[in-house]
Amino acid sequence: MHRVEVLHGVNLDQLGLRPAEHYGQMTLTELETQVGRYAGELGLTVIFDQTNHEGEYCEALHRARETADALVLNPGAWTHYSYAIRDALEIAALPAVEVHLSAIGEREEWRRHSVISDLCIGSIAGRGAEGYREALELLKADAGGER
Repeated sequence: MHRVEVLHGVNLDQLGLRPAEHYGQMTLTELETQVGRYAGELGLTVIFDQTNHEGEYCEALHRARETADALVLNPGAWTHYSYAIRDALEIAALPAVEVHLSAIGEREEWRRHSVISDLCIGSIAGRGAEGYREALELLKADAGGER
């Protein structure tokens, strides 16, 4: 396992403009640069994708079987209700870790449920960019394992 696709979902392209108390001050480009550094330190190659279109996110998951060995997912608000993304993740059948910059369990009630968490080997929330490092470490440690 060395190729990890990091899929960012809806509104993640607006990092730096979103409330800093939840999302920090990094832009998506800065976040991806940091995650790329983390991956390099772990001997992993990362591929990044971001979309604000649910169908495109599903298509990226469909393609992931050919382009990646594992996934780091931050679907944004889709986490809480998109069964289409859940189904696409199930089809992808790759080890995945769910990551959220904010502490979703401490926010609004509707943010506290994830429709993808049971398909992931781990869920990390509220750790900012460091959560992506933890996700990569978890995937590397789980290499060869099954969900």
